[in-house]
Amino acid sequence: MKIARFETQAVRLPRDPSPWPGGATSDFVTLRLTTDDGIEGIGFAGFAQASLTRALKAVVDAMAEASIGDDPMDTEAVGAKLARIGGNGATAGLLMRGISAVDVALWDIKGKKLGQPVYKLLGGFRDRVPAYASGFLWRPSGLADLAETAERLVMEGWRAMKFRLGAEDTAEKEIARIRTVREAVGPDIDLMIDINQGWSVNQSISIGRVMAEYGIYWLEDPINHQDFAGLALIADALDTPIAAGEYHYGIAPFRHMLEQRSIDIVMVDLMRVGGLTQWMKVAHMAEAFNMPVVSHLAPEILIHGLAAVPNGLSLEHMPWSFPLFQAVPEPAGGMIAVPQAPGLGLAFDDERLAASAIE
Repeated sequence: MKIARFETQAVRLPRDPSPWPGGATSDFVTLRLTTDDGIEGIGFAGFAQASLTRALKAVVDAMAEASIGDDPMDTEAVGAKLARIGGNGATAGLLMRGISAVDVALWDIKGKKLGQPVYKLLGGFRDRVPAYASGFLWRPSGLADLAETAERLVMEGWRAMKFRLGAEDTAEKEIARIRTVREAVGPDIDLMIDINQGWSVNQSISIGRVMAEYGIYWLEDPINHQDFAGLALIADALDTPIAAGEYHYGIAPFRHMLEQRSIDIVMVDLMRVGGLTQWMKVAHMAEAFNMPVVSHLAPEILIHGLAAVPNGLSLEHMPWSFPLFQAVPEPAGGMIAVPQAPGLGLAFDDERLAASAIE
C-alpha cells in the first residue's frame, strides 16, 4: 500500500462562538490522502492568520506531494522525511502545521486499513474522556455576560470550563472576573484560567495567590512561553497548578519544561507539535515525569490521543474546527465518547466546504 494522490482545499468558515463582537472567521486547509488501493485519510491545517492561508496551503501541498509513494503505515519514516525536507529537522511555523496535517491523515488511513479506531492503535486506554468547555468565556465580555454564559454552560451539563484573563488594567478587575464566574457556577465546577502570556512573573504570583481562594483548577500560560525559569518560579510559588505548552513546536521544548519543573500540567497543540505521532511522544514523556497531559484545539482529532494514554487529564472542547466535518463527538455530562469507526471516525462536510472555498 502506497500513497497515490492527494487533494487540498482552502476554506473560510465562521468562528462560532467568536471571541470578538461582530463575529470572526477561521481559515483551514483540508487534506485528503488516497492510497493506491483506494483508502482515503483526512487531516487539516489551520489556526493561522488569514493573510497566511495561501502560504499554508502551499506548505500542505508540498508536504503531501513529498509523501506520495510512501507507505502510510510508516508514520515515523514519513514524518522524519518531511522534517528533513522542511529544514533538516528544525521544523516550526507553517511547515509543522503542514507536516501535522499529513501525519493525521496517515493515522486515519492506518485505522481504516486495520479496521480499528485510531485511539486503539495509539494505546487504547479508555473509550470516554472528560472534557471542558472552551471558547465561550472571552476577555471582551462584561461581567454580566460572563455570568450568564457560565450559568448556561452549567445548565448544558458542563462540569468544567475555561475563561480568559489578562486584559484588565488592575489586579482588582482581574479578580472581579474570577469572582463573577465562580459565583455564577457554584463551588463544584472546575474553572481553568488562560492568560495567553499576558502577565509578568510578579503579576502571576500576586494575582495567583488571591485566585487560590476561588479554587481554580489550573492557570494557563501566564507569561511568555519561552521563559522556563519564570514559569518555574510561578509554579513553585502557587498552589494552583500551572498549565503550558500549546505554543511550542516539536517535542524538545517539553523536555526542557519538564526537567525544569516549569509546569504541572502539559498542554500540547496538535499542529505545532507535529501531529498525533509527536503528540503521543510528549504524552509519554509527561507520564515519565508523573504529570498529566491535556489537549489544545482540534478536539475531534485529539480525543484519540487523550483516550490512548493513562495520564490524559481533559480534552479542550473548542468548537472552531467542527464545521469542517459532517459530525463530531458530542459531550454528555462533561464526558465525550471516542468514535468507534475505523480511523478517526470523521468525514468532511463536502457541501459546506465547497460553499466556503477560498479562491
